[in-house]
Amino acid sequence: MEQTLTAWLLPALTLVAGIAIGFLIARLAPNAAPGRTQRQLDEMQERFEAYQSEVVTHFNTTANLVKKLTQSYQDVQEHLSEGASRLALDELTRQRLLAALHADDGGEKRERLTPPKNNEMPKDYAPKSADVPGMLDESYGLKNKR
Repeated sequence: MEQTLTAWLLPALTLVAGIAIGFLIARLAPNAAPGRTQRQLDEMQERFEAYQSEVVTHFNTTANLVKKLTQSYQDVQEHLSEGASRLALDELTRQRLLAALHADDGGEKRERLTPPKNNEMPKDYAPKSADVPGMLDESYGLKNKR
């Protein structure tokens, strides 16, 4: 009986000790991995927020520079208009100079931006006249023997 008790007790204690050790390892090991993963996630979030901030700063700077460029262009245009009005010798020269300056502002010279004359969709075939047979006609490509 003593041998059977030892034969059962030793494996049972080993099993309980293995379960306890496994439970402790399972409890401690996953906590290390999520902590590392959380740190990586936080680092990625910080990098993403820094990138977003950099993009916003870039576009704000670009908008300010374009605004300055537009204002400079308007100042140059105004200066040229005043110079043409003040320095032109006669009325005809003054009108020609002012017309040339304002033609660049977007007057009638922007024909390429006007919509097409007709709203018909483009065709994927060559149009033909009514008296010519089409490619699907039985006599297409054949010469008449008369």
